[in-house]
Order: sequence, then C-alpha cells, then structure tokens
Amino acid sequence: MKRQDLNRILHRLLDEHPTLSDINFTVGKPVQAEVDGVLRPSCADLGLGVLSPYHTEHIALGLIGPDRRLIRNLLDTGSCDLSYALDARARFRVNVFSQRGFYSVVMRVLPTRVMSIEELGLPAVFKRIAEERNGIVFVTGATGSGKTTSLAAILNEINRSKSVHVVTLEDPVEFVHPQLKATFNQRELGQDFDTFANGLRAALRQAPKVILVGEMRDRETVEIGLSAAETGHLVLTTLHTIDASHTVNRIVGMFELEEERLIRIRLADAMRWTVSQRLLPKVGGGRVAAFEIMGNNLRVRESIIHGESEGKTFYEMMQQSRPFGWTTFDDSIVSLYEKGLVTEETALGYASNRAEVKRGVDRIKAARGEKTTDIEGLRIDQDYARKIA
Repeated sequence: MKRQDLNRILHRLLDEHPTLSDINFTVGKPVQAEVDGVLRPSCADLGLGVLSPYHTEHIALGLIGPDRRLIRNLLDTGSCDLSYALDARARFRVNVFSQRGFYSVVMRVLPTRVMSIEELGLPAVFKRIAEERNGIVFVTGATGSGKTTSLAAILNEINRSKSVHVVTLEDPVEFVHPQLKATFNQRELGQDFDTFANGLRAALRQAPKVILVGEMRDRETVEIGLSAAETGHLVLTTLHTIDASHTVNRIVGMFELEEERLIRIRLADAMRWTVSQRLLPKVGGGRVAAFEIMGNNLRVRESIIHGESEGKTFYEMMQQSRPFGWTTFDDSIVSLYEKGLVTEETALGYASNRAEVKRGVDRIKAARGEKTTDIEGLRIDQDYARKIA
C-alpha cells in the first residue's frame, strides 16, 4: 500500500474518532479504532469492509517501508516495533506481528506534545520524583496504562527545571522532548543501539545525569541499571507488573537463588520510588488513572531485604505513609469514587482488595446519606419466644 493511501485511512480514523488511543488492523475484521478501551468499526465508507490477508500485509509493508532490520525482525521473531509520523498531525507507536500465517498491525497514537504533570493531573509526588538526584524509579502497569506518558511528564519537569544531560533508550522513541534547560539525547533500539543492556552500558560513558530505560526486560539490563543508580545517576524505567510487591518480586526473580540476598540489598539501597498505574473507565466517557505509590524508608528497605511478613507488607506501609504522598490502589480508587469520577461497580472491579474498597465506598455513601445495603424490611420477631414455647 502506498504511503498516501495509508495516510488517507489514518486521517479518516482521526477525523472520525478524535479521542482514539489505538488503531487495529486484523484479518477478518474491519478497520477498528479503540476509544475509551472499546474497539469500534471505522472507515466503512472507504470500501475496505472486512480486511483480508492482502490488506493487512500491504498495510504492514507500507508502514515498515525499506527498513531491512524491521523486515528481518518480523521474519525471525514474528513481530517488529517502529514509530510512524502522519505528516505534522500525529505520531504512532506501531507493532506488526504475525498470527496464524497472517499479519496484524496495532498502532498506538502518541501525543505530539509532551504534557506537564499539572496538565495530566498527576499526584504531587511526581514533582518529588523529578527532584531526585540518583537512584532508580520504577513506573509499572499493564500495556496501555500510561506508563510512558507519566515518565514523559517527569522528564518534562526535569527539562524545565534542571540543566542536566538526559539520555533516553527507547523502543521506539515515543515523545520527542524539546531542548529546554536540559540537554536531551534520545536513542532508539535498532537504529542507535542493539540491546537495552548495551545501550545502558554505553550511556554510562556519555556523562548523563538522568537515564531513561524504556523497559527492564532481562537480568543484564536490571544489573547495569542498578549499577548506574549506585554510581550517582537517576534511572527511570518501566516494568510490566501490577503493583509494588510484584515489582520487587519480579526483579529478584530475574536472578539466581544464590544471588538473591545481594540483589535484595542493592535494590533496597538504589530504589527511590515505585509507581504503578491502572486506567479506569470514567463516568461520562474517557478514562482516569488510579495510582499506587511507594517511596523508600527504613521499613521498606527492611522488607525488600528480608521479604514481606505479617504486619510488614508494602500494602500496610503505603497505607501508613499517606501523609508523605504514598497511596495504595484501593485508596486511590476510593478517592476517584468520592470525586464522582468512577462508578461503584468500576471501583470494586478494579480494586486490589475488594473488601477495603467496599468499606471505603460504604463510608462515602453513608456520609452522603445514601443506602449502603439492599437489605430492607427487617424487624424483631417479638412473638418468637412464645412460638417456641
């Protein structure tokens, strides 16, 4: 497919769905736009109808172009990642992959402008993260939960306030940061470096103060990232984990059993913040983010080194450290419910501890004078004793 034909489809999709987050090209389905987490058929008037293997293959080749590395990755590994610019209107992060002998394409829309912490409505603790001088910060969550956007906001804060050298290692480069106070060098996997481990190792010789690692995918990358944090760099990175506890376990689980003690000690010393995110359906349409935020103190370090135990869980520590900006997912979700941003059903569905969120919701409903139970019509049976007699 020619680039101009593909661009015409993309322009039409953006015209039809200005708030779309993803575009899906799959054999046996029409062109689909994902809006607020729901896939919707689109571009019916362009005559494409249900996509055939011919359609998706030509779309894939149109996006890849003459890049031999991407074609080799697609043939060797079954998928490839790239970025695509639609004139000056939009940028996309693209994944082309094979399934049952056919090709499918998913395109994620990337904002053309890096938004600030205030514009995104992120918790105030994100400004404190941007002020860190060294250590490692993990931003975790499922695919599509907004990790990259949050990291971009942190880097934007650094860019506006500090004259430092920032090196980013990404796959692919998603947000292009302007050269403000900070000096940015943004490197892309495949074009500028071959693996995250090698790119991170090279970054240590490039005199950065801040290093962004797109994803900690393997043991070697984690080990070099910890070394960078220990030698005075601020390392920002992502992991596909659901909360703080799973983040620690995931990192420790990458290493051999005999290395566990040393890794736990190094992680306890190097970790500054762990931020986990979930996107919830918002009342009236759209989505809103819930956060779990854990910093580092003596109790957290002790639990990282020795493991969680009764009365010493990360969940309890986050609850007890609310005055310092820490929060659990459940507290964050209850807060969203109190503000009227999510329904009770959504709050309970996305909870980590359903009973905890239910108590919080009932407390808010009681304060509003609303019913907290469906049980009605109960009364004391005054004649019960006489009936027994």
